[in-house]
Amino acid sequence: MNLFKSFTLTWWQVGLFKLGMLAAGLLIGAYFRDAVLAAWPVVAVLAIVTLGYVSYLWFRQTNLSPTG
Repeated sequence: MNLFKSFTLTWWQVGLFKLGMLAAGLLIGAYFRDAVLAAWPVVAVLAIVTLGYVSYLWFRQTNLSPTG
């Protein structure tokens, strides 16, 4: 079994995956409330850096055609 094989998802499958990840994150945050509150600055910096990087890549794109 190869856990690192390539595969393709449709847009709605990605949406379902994101919804599941959001639900899991909410459950983990609710269960480990004290630990999450203690680490909120680290989580905030991680969110800002990663979202900033992805936004930079998104705005830097020159070819926005889906066909290439």
